[in-house]
Amino acid sequence: LLRDLGGVVRWSPLFRTAPLGGPPGQPDYLNAAVLVCPVRPGTVEAAIRLLQELQQLEQRFARQRLVRWGPRSLDLDLLWWGELECRSQLLELPHPRLLERAFVLAPLAAIDGTLVPPGAPAAVAALLCRLSRRRDGPAPEPLPALAGWPESRFTTQAVPPAAPGLDRD
Repeated sequence: LLRDLGGVVRWSPLFRTAPLGGPPGQPDYLNAAVLVCPVRPGTVEAAIRLLQELQQLEQRFARQRLVRWGPRSLDLDLLWWGELECRSQLLELPHPRLLERAFVLAPLAAIDGTLVPPGAPAAVAALLCRLSRRRDGPAPEPLPALAGWPESRFTTQAVPPAAPGLDRD
């Protein structure tokens, strides 16, 4: 999946977060972010294909969509793809609640606090700070490194970049 996108891939550490919305009594969640800097700009068709592949991966981990914002074994979201904008029944890019979710901003800030998502008024570290001052719940808790988890200090090249002018479809 990531290999097909090409470019640089950076992983955040894992964070423990309290559930947001959904039925009461849910256990805490584990959250992380993967930042992919692809070698070519995205298209709506490619973004929908990627979302479908993410949903297939969720199904392989027994994801069931029974209750909105309910407990789940795995939840994979496509937050944005460069400057690509998409408003369809299948996908909305950038993700409409991206800037409102500490469980999204904390992992992104761990990768690169200076990162500015599309349409954001500030970098993710500043957005997270502002959000944490307004929230009642606990802040996302960074977890100790986990063997086998490729955290952000490990930047990997998914595949070598294409030669200039070469389309990688």
